[in-house]
Amino acid sequence: MYQRIKALKTLFFSVVTFAFVYFLVVQSQVFWLKQIAIIDPLLIVLLVVVTVFASYFNRSRLAYLSLLWLLYYGSITFSPPWSNWLAKQNDWLTIFGCFTLLLFSLTKDRGVVSIHGVYRLFSIFLAGVVALFWLEISGSVIIFVEGFANAELLKETIRLELPLLVCSVVIVVRAMIKADLVTSAICISLLFWLCNQYQLTPLPISLMLTLLSLYYVLVITIDAYFLAYRDDLTGLPSRRALNQFALSLGRKYTVAMLDIDHFKKFNDTYGHDIGDQVLKLVAKKIGCVKGGGKAFRYGGEEFTIVFPRKNIDQALSELEAVREAIEKYKIVIRHPQRKTKQARNVKKGNKQSDFKTVSVTISIGAAVRENKQSFEQALKCSDQALYKAKKKGRNNVSY
Repeated sequence: MYQRIKALKTLFFSVVTFAFVYFLVVQSQVFWLKQIAIIDPLLIVLLVVVTVFASYFNRSRLAYLSLLWLLYYGSITFSPPWSNWLAKQNDWLTIFGCFTLLLFSLTKDRGVVSIHGVYRLFSIFLAGVVALFWLEISGSVIIFVEGFANAELLKETIRLELPLLVCSVVIVVRAMIKADLVTSAICISLLFWLCNQYQLTPLPISLMLTLLSLYYVLVITIDAYFLAYRDDLTGLPSRRALNQFALSLGRKYTVAMLDIDHFKKFNDTYGHDIGDQVLKLVAKKIGCVKGGGKAFRYGGEEFTIVFPRKNIDQALSELEAVREAIEKYKIVIRHPQRKTKQARNVKKGNKQSDFKTVSVTISIGAAVRENKQSFEQALKCSDQALYKAKKKGRNNVSY
């Protein structure tokens, strides 16, 4: 449920951001009309840059999309030998574009310069073949439905609108359930493509592609930021983000170090896969800290919470609330898959559940920044307080 809500937020903010920029551009025609002569040649350079930029950060779907936009724009601008044929294949081009976007929506990013790049190019070619095949067999489908009521209306929609509707529904649903900026960008690309093919926008194609390319750059930049400053496993900001955050702190703050008790023993008992599940669930609880605290994953089973402008007394109550929440939290984990035939027979005989409930506790050490202390020194003091909490028997807050 949380993942779906996050995906909806990602899609909502992506669409709102792009729509807002689009509205501003439409309202400022006086400005960009004077610059359109510069925009047209620069678009070629921009699309090449976006393709290289996306490839470098392994956002292959955006790299291929930028390359396809470049080919499309070059075909309608510079009149290459195939431009006359392309102009007569508008229905095929519209369906092919939607099929390609559907393909990118259903696949993951892979390396561009690799065997996956060859597979992706073949898949794009196959999307074009499937689009052509649909146009060929759509006549037979229309003949089949001629005996039904409102057949004339169906005939008008089956050839073109039906595949577009199916592609649109799948792409939008994927964007609604997958919290991924690239998937949201593909959804916006679909909106742009349909508006362009049905001539629903007053902006020239060069300006629309410029906006879309700049949006791709924004998506890649944000993704690169999260890659560098977010922990992949827990979703919390990483240690690098903590060091950056420390630069913005004032003279007054409290820092706490948190450690999952006996986690190494837990890993040895249940395995690293179960351990990762526990880390994610505990991190989610730690990330819900209140009182202005900001949580980070420090490394391994250690976490850090920083309370800007808070003294030790203000922070202790919030840290105690986090400790109690984790202590009372019954974590439901799935058993690892049993692979041997003997283990499967034991499972059938005992009829055990695939799920198990476990509990964990955390120890917390807190320290307030003293005068003339650096962040590293304050962090070291909180680490010493954490050691003190472990000596006191764990599952407590010390300072």
